[in-house]
Amino acid sequence: MDYDELLKRVRKEAGPRIGKGAVASYIPALSKVSPKRFGIALASIDGTSARNGDADIPFSVQSISKMFTLMLAIRHVGDDLWKRVGREPSGNPFNSLVQLESEHGVPRNPFINAGALVVADVLLSHTVDAKQVLLDFVRALSGNNALEFDANVAASERTHGYRNAALANFLKAHDNLNNDVDTVLDLYFHQCALAMCCTDLARAALPLVNGGFSPLIGEAVLTKLQARRVNALMMTCGLYDAAGDFAYRVGLPAKSGVGGGIVAVLPREFAVCTWSPALEPSGNSSAGVAALEALTTILGRSVF
Repeated sequence: MDYDELLKRVRKEAGPRIGKGAVASYIPALSKVSPKRFGIALASIDGTSARNGDADIPFSVQSISKMFTLMLAIRHVGDDLWKRVGREPSGNPFNSLVQLESEHGVPRNPFINAGALVVADVLLSHTVDAKQVLLDFVRALSGNNALEFDANVAASERTHGYRNAALANFLKAHDNLNNDVDTVLDLYFHQCALAMCCTDLARAALPLVNGGFSPLIGEAVLTKLQARRVNALMMTCGLYDAAGDFAYRVGLPAKSGVGGGIVAVLPREFAVCTWSPALEPSGNSSAGVAALEALTTILGRSVF
């Protein structure tokens, strides 16, 4: 497979969607990013890779970070995690308060904000320095030791994070946070402020392609069963309340973020990451979804 030629074709197909939609404005630091950016990178388990466009420009990964924190939480507590968070699609906005109240403080899945706050709480309870553990983990998975949190984005998240604070306090009221609310929020805001590029993210997702084995670390970071289960959650819950439409159009497990990134995996073959900041109403990248739809259409392959 000539991946360079593939990505050129994918970018051409997605071209009309680049800049269509609106950048996330509820986090002021994200509103300053040009909606005309587009990058795509692919990393395969045989060591080949390709990139096109703005693939090496770091951006705020936002909810894509929930993929990494979930992997870490599963490593620490295994199936005990599911005593505190569900595994079902939400069908509601990712920051919904209504669903959390109706379900008595148990988030529907680990990829909505309430669920990610519970996952952050787990990491705080099982590590000495959760922020550093997360940073070390993504550095190792991506092979990029220069990765950092974007301090400006983290500060912007904190200043305007009223709804997340409400979710965290509601979780605390239902005894589903063990740590101090402000400490949980600080970790959550920092994880969303991770700055990575498409190339970093495609490499970092390779354990989910390769049965839990990270070729950059040289060892398994998840068991095969754990990797399969993370992929299942990405397929059903990874694209906010548009996961069904994405499965229909693209057919790959994926995780998106309102920074405009989408990471997707084709098990036993490759991981791919797109970035284009202009979003559909669902919060997913307009050009990113179009690019991944073009990719699986051109290849004629998906998990289905």
